Amino acid sequence: MRPTVLAPSLLAADLGRLAEQASAVVDAGATWLHVDVMDGHFVPNLTFGPAVVRAVREATRAYVDVHLMIASPERWVDAYADAGADGITVHAEATPHAHRALRAVRDRGLKAGLALNPLTPLSAIEAALDEIDLALVMSVDPGFGGQAYLARSDARLRTVRAWIDARGLDCRLQVDGGIDPVTGPRAAAAGADVLVAGTAVFGAPGGAAAGVARLLQALSTNTRPM
Repeated sequence: MRPTVLAPSLLAADLGRLAEQASAVVDAGATWLHVDVMDGHFVPNLTFGPAVVRAVREATRAYVDVHLMIASPERWVDAYADAGADGITVHAEATPHAHRALRAVRDRGLKAGLALNPLTPLSAIEAALDEIDLALVMSVDPGFGGQAYLARSDARLRTVRAWIDARGLDCRLQVDGGIDPVTGPRAAAAGADVLVAGTAVFGAPGGAAAGVARLLQALSTNTRPM
């Protein structure tokens, strides 16, 4: 399995200092930045549009990981691709045309991801594995930061990891929700190789750079097979 990637979620950042905070976490060792896009319809919150993704792209050399928590995401692929996304993840629950959305992402030359909510059957990811670059297992119900990691997520991660490995696929396994220095190593041990963390980074004592360092240290010392 590839080295574990930490993807700080800008949902938890101080938006008045977005460029500064993005640069700080990248300088501290994060190689991805996670941008949560919410529409107030698919999830009960409103967040970033393409302009924010463009600002992040201009501020950093990191991989810009755009997570579309929006209805009909296939309508918005071009806008976020144009803004500078490196990868776009859509929710299976958000559209009856998930295959079309994934194909649109790949047609733009970007990495395509498929996300599932905690109670959505994993069969949706299993069916799509040959057509995605990233499988996202949500470890909280999407829509808000600061939620607690759901214990059932470990088993879901192990299942998806087994499918990826059995097929020999070059597909990342991402987890998002409640990741901190305790749950991060646990999720990594269950098979996740991209960990999204918001509050544990941007709300950390000592600042965001210290939060990244603390998480990376936990991942390097506490990850073990489960």
